[in-house]
Amino acid sequence: MIKKIIAAIAVLLAVWATVYMIGLDKEAHKMQRIAELIKSTSMEDKKLGNQEQKKVVQQPVQQASAGKSSKDKEVEEKLRALKEKAGNLAAFKTSPLYKKSCASCHGNIGEGIIGPKLLGDSKEKILNALHDFKSGKRKNYVMYGLLGNMSDEQLEQLATEISTFKQKLDEATK
Repeated sequence: MIKKIIAAIAVLLAVWATVYMIGLDKEAHKMQRIAELIKSTSMEDKKLGNQEQKKVVQQPVQQASAGKSSKDKEVEEKLRALKEKAGNLAAFKTSPLYKKSCASCHGNIGEGIIGPKLLGDSKEKILNALHDFKSGKRKNYVMYGLLGNMSDEQLEQLATEISTFKQKLDEATK
């Protein structure tokens, strides 16, 4: 009888370990896909000329506009106007910290690429989210990895900068 109980426990542990490893494998594939997307995006910028970059940037914005609310469409129109007016997104100045840590997923001006749109979020909302990601309260391994070594002052700087993007966009499109 004891042998059967031990065997059943061993089988359950083996099943649990298999399920756990499958979950880890899925997370690893997600991280690999994110890394590939980031790498492919950065390579496009170097390879394409200014006119081709403009087309690559505008097409997703036009496609993303379909099925959005009027407020989102208005923001998209302002983004498009800014891109046309400035020639490229380099005219919208962001800090090196934002460019290094955030822009590849959230876009040069917080418009959202892989990560969610940050444009228009308040400083408090952004700062709370950054602290939650850093502490592990909100689960996102990419954000946790990026924020793990940042100081509270750097998180504050990012939140302040990101919260001004909407105002900068409005000023640039006037």
